[in-house]
Order: sequence, then structure tokens, then C-alpha cells
Amino acid sequence: MAQSYKALKEDFVSNLSGGSVSEINIVTAVAPAAYLLWSALQSRQNFFLKYGPPAFLADFLLNVAAFLFATTLYSSNLLLLNALLVSPAVLLYALPPANTQQKKPLKPPPNNTPRNDSDNHEKLDPLPVRPFITAYRGAMMASTCVAILAVDFRVFPRRFAKVETWGTSLMDMGVGSFVFSTGLVSTRPVLSARLAGKTSSLGRSLRASFRSSAPLLLLGLIRLYSVKGLDYAEHVTEYGVHWNFFFTLALLPPFVALFQSFSAMITLTAPLALLLSCIYQALLEFTSLKAYILTAPRTDLLSQNREGIFSFWGYLAIFLTGQAVGFDVLPRNLRGVSKSAPGSVQRRSLLLRLVIWAIGWTTLSFAATSFKVGLNLRVSRRMANLPYVFWVSAFNSAQITLFCAIETLFFPSIYTATDMAAENKESVRATSKVLKSFNRNGLAVFLLANLLTGLVNLTLDTLSMGQMGAMGVLVAYTSLLTAVAVALDSWSLSIKL
Repeated sequence: MAQSYKALKEDFVSNLSGGSVSEINIVTAVAPAAYLLWSALQSRQNFFLKYGPPAFLADFLLNVAAFLFATTLYSSNLLLLNALLVSPAVLLYALPPANTQQKKPLKPPPNNTPRNDSDNHEKLDPLPVRPFITAYRGAMMASTCVAILAVDFRVFPRRFAKVETWGTSLMDMGVGSFVFSTGLVSTRPVLSARLAGKTSSLGRSLRASFRSSAPLLLLGLIRLYSVKGLDYAEHVTEYGVHWNFFFTLALLPPFVALFQSFSAMITLTAPLALLLSCIYQALLEFTSLKAYILTAPRTDLLSQNREGIFSFWGYLAIFLTGQAVGFDVLPRNLRGVSKSAPGSVQRRSLLLRLVIWAIGWTTLSFAATSFKVGLNLRVSRRMANLPYVFWVSAFNSAQITLFCAIETLFFPSIYTATDMAAENKESVRATSKVLKSFNRNGLAVFLLANLLTGLVNLTLDTLSMGQMGAMGVLVAYTSLLTAVAVALDSWSLSIKL
């Protein structure tokens, strides 16, 4: 019975055809739409200023439960769900803001010395916290945690599950987005070291990268032995017999350190990602590599894990594209913008830069997949080929642009702060507690989500559960995850894995 259930579960979570890119965009639009409504409530009504149980509940419903409903109960009415989120936000924006705690206009300096914007600029952090990046990463992490359990229930449409070989789906995008966002934030320590004038040798960089990879490697081994020991349902064609996503994440930092040692200029990151993905795609097209990955018998360690080993190069390219965006938009001093430029100019330049990234990757994605004017290549998450790299990079660049536009609209005072304290205060006001919590301890929360997913699947027959039962389990699961994440953040605990 257990063996037949395992086989049934393996067949159930597979997806042969995938879903359309347009539908995936509508599903994922729920996250920025929810952030739009959150921002309207906060900026116009100061709704989350005093963070009690009502504020936490609203925060959870908007930034976690909304995506859960989008992938379950509202999966056939996605436009309606987005409209329900956007409409009240537009109404709130049209109404005058609440008068509570209204700010007084800033007074000019008491002395007669002319104000120097560059002097004020020096008082600000050269690597400021970007609330829209926190919101983007928090929403991506919350969505990932929702999907990894929801996919085991029938209430979750099969078209959202990972495809077998060719095509696009919501969960295929989720895996690539996880890697992209990891690359994006990995630029912060690199930029911090360069601003401080610190340089590291290749040996030191590799040692540091191996230290950061060790916990991920351990998690990969734990997952491997637990899955095999518990006879847990798995898809061999996803990563291979022994490989899993934690191994891919663990190998990224050493290879990135190696590549960066050959690149003294930050601006070479994007071309390096393009070169790597193009070389990998050429090997797929002009050698027997594609046939080997898709059809070779699993006779040795390499062939048993060929999907994970070879798709790693595509994920490495995605990681580098995330880094390219991070190097460009995380510093306060954007290239080509004067240090003394007003906050409004900085804000417009940042948004324009993100728009350019989104248009650039979208153009490349269209060129790779178009039948008439492009290469007519099909997206494959299983191989992480070139069109998959471009698709993931285009999607995430567009998502970040949306979050940045919302922040620009509702919280422009972040960019006009004249000192670090004022800027931090405005940044805190513009940041969802729930999204910040998922972002702060993302990997730890992701690990907890995996453990809870395994526990649910070992104790419940998820395939036979009806809609109400499934939703009850999923709401309880997401509530527990959110409560743990917010509690860790409230206690100022950062679990580094």
C-alpha cells in the first residue's frame, strides 16, 4: 500500500505540459499587488505603525495568505483576486492621508551657512537598506514556502507544478527565483569590502566561500539520507538520484569566488553570465550532452545525477545575473549619477536602471524562444538551459522593478532623508514585518518549511483530502511558518546557514 501510494504521489506531482507564461505572470502579480495594498494602508492610514495582533493578521493575509489563495481557491479567478487587492489600494491613494502623527516640515539649518547636499550625503550609509528589495525577497521566500507543501494537495492545480522536461510553470520559476535573489543579496558583502578598500586573495575568498557552503552541503546530505531512509516520494528526473537543490546552492559560492577572481571589474558579471549560458547552450545543441541528460541510462554516479550536475551551470548563470543587478542598484552612489543629486533624481535613476534591466532580459528571453525572429528554443528547468536563464532573469528583474515603483510611489521620503537615523526610520516604516522576517531568516524558514512538508506527507494522506481539509492544513502551516519567522525577527535573531 505504501509503495503504491508513493508511486501515485510521484505521478501526481509531475507536470508534463506546464502553464502559459502569461498565467504565471498573473499568479505572481499577486505579490506586488498585495504589497501595493499594504503600502497604501501604511502610507495613508499608518495601519501597521503599532504592530499588534490586528496588524499582524492583516500583514499575514496580504503577504502570505493572498498567494496561498492565488494558487488554490482563486487559481481560476486570478484577475478577480488581483482586482480585489489593487482596487482598495487605488481608493486609499486617492483619499487624503490620515492626520495622526503628521510630520512637520523640516526646518532649515540654524546657521547661515549654505546647505551642502554632498555633506549630508556623507552622513548616509553608502549601502542603504532597500525596502523594496526586502519586500521582493520576502515575498519570493513566502511564495516558495507556500508552494512546496501546496503542490502535494489536489487543490493546487497541476499546471503550477514543475514540468517534466520542457515548458514553464510557477514552481519552475520559483526555483530559479530563489537562486537569482540569492545572487542579488550576495553582492552586499562584496560591495561593503570594496567600499572599505579591502581586497581578498583567491585562496582567502575560496576558504570563505567553502565555509558558507558547508552548512548547505550538510543540509543536502541530511535531506538525501532522510528521503532515502523514509522512502519519501521524489522525482529522479528533477535533480537525479542523489542530488538535491541544497547541493546546487552549496556549490554556487565557490564557483562565484573563482569567477570573480578573474574579473577585477564588477561590470563584467552580466557578460560573464551571458557567456556561460551561451557556452552551455552550445554544448547542449551541438554535442550529445542534451541526449545524455534526457535519455542516458543511470549506470554510474555521474549518469545517476546528471540533471543536477549539468543544470548547475545554468543556475550559476542565474546567480551571476542576480549579482549583476545587485551590483548596479544596491549602492547609494549609482554609476553616472552625481553624489549631490537630489533624492528625487536618485529615485528616478534607480527605477530607470531597473526598467532597463527588465527590458534587456525580456528582449533576450524573447529572442531565445521566438519562433519567427528568434532561436526557437524551448525552456527547460530540468537542464537550466539558456532560455530558462533568460526567462528567470527577465521575470525577477520585472518583479523587482514593480516593487521599486510601489515604494517610489508611496514612500518617496526614504530618498529625501538627510541623515542615517531619518533614513532608517523611513525604511522601517516602508517595510512589512512579515516580509522582513521571511527575508531575514529565509534559509532557516525554508528549512523549517521542508521539515514541516515532510511531516505532513508522512502523517496525512494529502491526495485524498478535500478542499476544506487541504486549506485547513495549508493555513495552519503558513501561519506557523509566519509566526516563527516574525518571532525570530522580534527577538533580533538571525540564523545563518
